[in-house]
Amino acid sequence: MVTMIFSTLRFAPRTRLLVAAWALACSAVNAQTATTNAASGRDFIVAVVDAVPITNHDVNTRVAQMRQQLTQQGRPVPEQGALLRDALERLIGEKAQLQHAKEAGVVIDDAALEQAAARAAEDPKKLSQRQRQELREQLTLQRLAERNVPARIKISDADIEQAMRERQNATINTNPDLELGHIFIAVPENASEAQVAELQNKAQNALARIKRGESFGAVAKEVSQSAERDNGGSMGLRPADRYPTLFVEATQKLAVGDMSAVVRSGAGFHVLKLINKRSANTVTITETRPRHILLRPGGQLSQVAARAQLADYKRDIEAGRADFAKLAQAHSQDASAPGGGDLGWVAPGMFVPEFEEVMNKLQIGQIADPTVSRFGVHLIQVLARREAPVSERELREMVRNKLRDQKYDETYQLWAQEVRGRAYVEYRDPPQ
Repeated sequence: MVTMIFSTLRFAPRTRLLVAAWALACSAVNAQTATTNAASGRDFIVAVVDAVPITNHDVNTRVAQMRQQLTQQGRPVPEQGALLRDALERLIGEKAQLQHAKEAGVVIDDAALEQAAARAAEDPKKLSQRQRQELREQLTLQRLAERNVPARIKISDADIEQAMRERQNATINTNPDLELGHIFIAVPENASEAQVAELQNKAQNALARIKRGESFGAVAKEVSQSAERDNGGSMGLRPADRYPTLFVEATQKLAVGDMSAVVRSGAGFHVLKLINKRSANTVTITETRPRHILLRPGGQLSQVAARAQLADYKRDIEAGRADFAKLAQAHSQDASAPGGGDLGWVAPGMFVPEFEEVMNKLQIGQIADPTVSRFGVHLIQVLARREAPVSERELREMVRNKLRDQKYDETYQLWAQEVRGRAYVEYRDPPQ
C-alpha cells in the first residue's frame, strides 16, 4: 500500500543548489574573517547590485569559504587575486538572484528554515542572526532555481532515441552476466588412478542425484568442496569474463536451469548449473524495502522532542525491549502505520533526498538515527535490497533523467547569466 506521505516523498523536486549545511559549516570562517576585517578597519563597498551593497568583508568571507572547500576537496587553490575576483562575481550573481526572488515572491518561512537547520544536525535556536540569514538566502536561491531551471530543459523523443541507440551499441552482448552453480570435487596432486576414478564417480553420482530431482543447493552443501558450498553452490551473478574459461565453455550452450556434464580441470572435477544468464545490455536497478516511523512536529510536539522520542524508540528496538512494527502501528503519523511502517519495494529517486540519502547508507537491518525531512522526523530501517530488471518504459525514463542531469548545469548557467544581465551592477573599489 502506498501511503500519503510516501507518494509525496516519491515525487518531490530534486535539490540542485547549495544545501543548508554549507552555510552552517562556514560559520567559523565567517567569524574569523569578520574579526580580521574589523581589526584592520579596511571594510568598504566594492560593488552595488540593485542598491544592495557588497563589502570587502563579504568578499573576503567568501574567499575563505572557497579556499576551505577547495582544500577539503584536494583541489588546487588559485592565487589570491583570482579568488577575490571569482568571489566577487559569485556574490554579484547571488545578489541579483536574491533580488529576482524577492520580486517573484519567493519566501522562506521560519518552519522551512528550522527544518533545513535540523537536517544539517543543528539546533535552530543556537544559530546566530548571521547564520540564519545565510541559511535563508541559500534556501531562497535553491527554491528560485527549482522554479525556473527545470522547465527550461527540453528533452525530445529524438534525443532519447539517439541516447538509447548509443547505449545499445556500446553494450553489445559480448560479455553476458552469468550465475553458475558449482559443485567441486578436489583431486589431490599425487592421486593414483584409482583415487581419481573414485572421485570422478563421486562427481557423477552428485550429477545423477540432481537430475533425479534433488536440490542442487542441498547436494552442493553435502558433497562440494568449493568456497560456495555454504551458499548452495551459487557463485553469484558476474560477467562471463570473471569466470574460468573452462566454466564458460562448458555452459555456453545450456539453457537456464540446465546442468553441464562433469568437467575435469587440473584441480579436480566440477558439476555446473546455469542458474541465470543476462545479456550484457540488460539494465538492473537496486530496489530497497524500507520501513519508518514518522512523527510530525506541531502543537505540543517540538522537533527536538520528536527526535528524542524516536531516539528512545531506536534504543529500545536495538536492545530487544520493543518491536519496530508495533511501535510504528502505535505511534507513526503516516498511513503506513497499520503495516508496521513498511513502505514496500522502491527504486532509486523515489524519496526526497534527505530521506533517501540516509536510507541508502544503511545496511540491511540497520536503523538510522532520527532523520528530519520536510515532512517530519523519521526513524528509518532497511529490511532488504534486491536487483530488479528495468522495463523498456523505465529505461527510457532513466535515459531522460540522465539527459536532464547532463543539461542542467549548462541551463542553470544560462539562466543565471540572464538574471544577472537584468540587474544593475556598479563596481566600486576593487576588493583587497
